[in-house]
Amino acid sequence: MKLKVKHLMKDLGLNIIAGKVGLENEIKAEMLSRPGVELAGFLDFFDKERLILIGSKEDHFMNLLPKDVKRKRIENIMMQKPPAIIFSVNVDIEDLFIELGDKYEVAIVKSDTRTTALSSVLYSYLHSKLAPRTSVHGVLVDIDGMGTLITGKSGIGKSETALELIKRGHILVSDDRVDIFEAAHGVLIGSAPKILEKYIEVRGIGIVDVVSMFGAGAYRETKKIRLVVELEHWEQGKFYDRLGIETQKVKFFDTEIAKITIPVLPGRNVATLVESAAMNQKLKFLGYNAAKELTEAVSKKARRDRRDEEDD
Repeated sequence: MKLKVKHLMKDLGLNIIAGKVGLENEIKAEMLSRPGVELAGFLDFFDKERLILIGSKEDHFMNLLPKDVKRKRIENIMMQKPPAIIFSVNVDIEDLFIELGDKYEVAIVKSDTRTTALSSVLYSYLHSKLAPRTSVHGVLVDIDGMGTLITGKSGIGKSETALELIKRGHILVSDDRVDIFEAAHGVLIGSAPKILEKYIEVRGIGIVDVVSMFGAGAYRETKKIRLVVELEHWEQGKFYDRLGIETQKVKFFDTEIAKITIPVLPGRNVATLVESAAMNQKLKFLGYNAAKELTEAVSKKARRDRRDEEDD
């Protein structure tokens, strides 16, 4: 879906003042424009795809200009057809902006937030909507705060595992397809496609609405992904890490996150294994590594035993 000014207005609770035709304008740039040099008459590097944010400083500067100069410079900006011009709470919108907004079909928008906070909110919103995305076939579950992406071939039991985890009080983010974007370096955010939100498909049962079945607390819209658990059918002769000392990694964009492979066999409680993997990874983030503690303890005992033998 294309991001239009009307979507921004709805999501952030902004008010349209003029240029209502401009509500259909498409927003393509993540960055904002604070028109300082543009209001001074320099437009050589003006990016017409950016939203324009006007706060108290820009407003004060405009009021220092002669009326004819101010009109000409504002009109020169409007002629570039930016998607919208957003005014912060402390700025009074002049009739000139209303007139030119309607003339050039540029949405003139008012916020009830101060400039600095508004700039931060707008940037975060635009980045979340416009950042490059990738989609993964899997299930994303919030397990006690650990965003856990469960992957594996079709029929391996990903959705069934997620359903069991939800029954235990954990939270569904997305089933079947997980959309991922990099909010910042090292921060991957996962969400469900709009049409799949709060639904999970379980073979033999069908579509389950987790909110209706388990309550509103069983679903959340987004979650930071901190662990990938891949389910695969047990392969005879294949080496599986039994200690967990070496951590596998998987990369999305420029961010690497930990990955664990769990072999699936009849009789194994996969939901318990996934839950345990998430909790174990959480302990590692908190500074405790059980495998490392064990191997160090074994090494210390082995050294003591060797010294005792040498003394004998």
